[in-house]
Amino acid sequence: MVSDLEKEYPLDYSKEVAHIDIDQTDGEIQDEKPTTLVGKFNKFMNSMNAEVRGIERIPEEEQTDTSMWNTASMFFGCNMVVATVSLGCLGITVFGLDFWSAFLTIVFFNFLGTLPVAFFSTFGPHFGLRQMVLSRFWFGAYTVKVPAFINLVACVGWTAVNTMVSAQLLHTVNNGSLPPWAGVLIISLITFVITFFGYHVVHQFEKWSWIPNVIIFLIMAIRMGKSKQFTYGTMVGGRTTAGNVLSFGATVYGFATGWTSLAADYTAYKPKNTSRVKIFLSVYAGLNLPLMIAMILGAAMAMGTVKNPAWAEAYDTNSIGGLFFMVLVDDSLHGFGQFCVVLLALSTVSNNTPNLYSLGLTAQTFWEGLRKVPRAIWTLAGTGVSIAIAIPAYYVFDSVMHNFMNLIGYWLAIYTAISISEHFIYRKGFKGYNPEDFDDAKKLPPGIAAGIAFACGAAGTAIGMAQVWWTGPLAKPIGKYGGDIGFELAFGFAFVAFNILRPFELKYFGR
Repeated sequence: MVSDLEKEYPLDYSKEVAHIDIDQTDGEIQDEKPTTLVGKFNKFMNSMNAEVRGIERIPEEEQTDTSMWNTASMFFGCNMVVATVSLGCLGITVFGLDFWSAFLTIVFFNFLGTLPVAFFSTFGPHFGLRQMVLSRFWFGAYTVKVPAFINLVACVGWTAVNTMVSAQLLHTVNNGSLPPWAGVLIISLITFVITFFGYHVVHQFEKWSWIPNVIIFLIMAIRMGKSKQFTYGTMVGGRTTAGNVLSFGATVYGFATGWTSLAADYTAYKPKNTSRVKIFLSVYAGLNLPLMIAMILGAAMAMGTVKNPAWAEAYDTNSIGGLFFMVLVDDSLHGFGQFCVVLLALSTVSNNTPNLYSLGLTAQTFWEGLRKVPRAIWTLAGTGVSIAIAIPAYYVFDSVMHNFMNLIGYWLAIYTAISISEHFIYRKGFKGYNPEDFDDAKKLPPGIAAGIAFACGAAGTAIGMAQVWWTGPLAKPIGKYGGDIGFELAFGFAFVAFNILRPFELKYFGR
């Protein structure tokens, strides 16, 4: 028996919006039938000029975002933030590298990690689909639930980790008068308000949010130089250093490539004939400039912990917040420095908004029944869960951050290996797709090859990863602490397995 809700919001994606009129300029729903709770909520969203559209394919007449600056600034804004700086610090404080070793690791692994993000961003205009929905062409209608579920966890995890960074900063202001839980709540609520309105508001926010951050980072670089606490350290060779470089590189890669599973979400409203080269270069530059600038600044700041015991104590006590306090406030800019710390704490909102926006789209991909729950409700749910995670994890920030970044890098290496294999080898590029097939399981791959390849990639991860809680047999011999080669082996194992199995799948299933 079909319920009223199913009649109004059927699961057939191609027909879901057939009962409403869509304004061709901005996709605004003009004529809802608010006979259900969902219909009433959509009417409320429409009255707030918020995006109502979910994962259904975006019609060409709504693909009106022609600005390349929108594309570049989206990724520039969400990476020129304090969380990126804090990751750069880990090369010194966790992995014990000197400045130049950390510098080179940051540059190389960022260039590598951002390649799939820029590549998959070019799919958005051509298909008018979001990244996880696009993944059906590579994983099939059923196996795609695996990466979709992992991406759900990743979106919430990213938000929690980033929020912890800001809470640490806010806690250092006025001698710790603001408790950590309050800092978490402030950042989370601001993020939710911006994300609530959807694609266009998120883009507009990211377009300008980076400006105060760049100014403060410049001030920090100047103050760091005047403090005379910077040192290059001593570059040391050997197996242990090589292992530390690989492990820090895996962390950098995980942060840089973390946008891969969301890439097309932020180009889907661009016209179908938009140059793929321009999109690729816009995203690649928009990612690498802030990632490298902010991480290198973080590495330089962290060198102060090597030279000055007071800085090391501040870091041990308040983590990244203590380090920012030493640079901007203590024996530095005092009251104005505290104002800068507050602004930097708020910068995390820029990094969190894409995660919470894409959370709803991923949930709708994971299970068709979840499409009845509007995107904005998923944003609210994700905010609540991230708060619940961030507050207790606040007190073990270092281990949480680098472990989480590595886990992100592992699964996205597998995802990338399978996706590019299907795209280049078996579909022969964009000409091998019929975008209308995205909602027809009978025209999509069975997903058997992708599922087995994913499992093989996970096995590669297990034998190559180097974490506190597990060091794989191939990682263990690389120096005293092991060297993390998990994402490299994950990619290789998944690539080989998929390309062995996919020809048989095509032969027996024909798709």
